Amino acid sequence: MTVELDAEYRPSEDETFMNERQREYFRNKLLRWKEELLKESRETLTNLQEESQNHPDIADRASSETDRSIELRARDRQRKLIAKIDAALERIADGSYGYCVETGEPISIKRLEARPIATLSLEAQEAHERREKVYRDD
Repeated sequence: MTVELDAEYRPSEDETFMNERQREYFRNKLLRWKEELLKESRETLTNLQEESQNHPDIADRASSETDRSIELRARDRQRKLIAKIDAALERIADGSYGYCVETGEPISIKRLEARPIATLSLEAQEAHERREKVYRDD
């Protein structure tokens, strides 16, 4: 069952958390984001194929290889992001989207607006980052 949303709809904290309208809103937001990333990825592949020409100058070749490496790293990050978007879409489908995986508490609408792939509430994320910092300093 698909819920119709008007273009001005924005989820609010005043609504029942993760009602059908909110789930549809975030599903659409995630799908648009994923499509944008896939479009950029296709453009990058096209650009890399077009630029795979042989550069006679060694400096030009080195610069081209550096640019290519940076592009490929960016695409790898986007590939991982797409996997996170797919996981968020699965959580919407199974009804667990919007709830912290550690505490089970709702993740704030503001946080989901800013980072729709979030799996942790702000408090759980901060605690996670503090733990990470402690272990990283060793």
